[in-house]
Amino acid sequence: MFIIDVTLKNTPVTLSVQRKLEEDAKALYQQVLEAIRSGSPTTLELTCEQQTGKTVAVLVSEISAVQVSEKSGAGTSSGRPPGFFSLTAPTE
Repeated sequence: MFIIDVTLKNTPVTLSVQRKLEEDAKALYQQVLEAIRSGSPTTLELTCEQQTGKTVAVLVSEISAVQVSEKSGAGTSSGRPPGFFSLTAPTE
């Protein structure tokens, strides 16, 4: 199972959907990237293959990052799900 995580600007929540096949996960990743690059469509609707009925619509202009990862059965050693790491410069 492959997980596609979408991170939104100014939001600590990561939206995730899953694909059974690596090719499908990569295709969705490319679809999200293309939507970000073109700015069109203004919304992007994502569905999940693991949880049937799970659908999320996202404003493309609010997407800050997208990631594909393979779901492992063992979990992570740190106890946290895989995700994004961000650093910000201190403001004065």
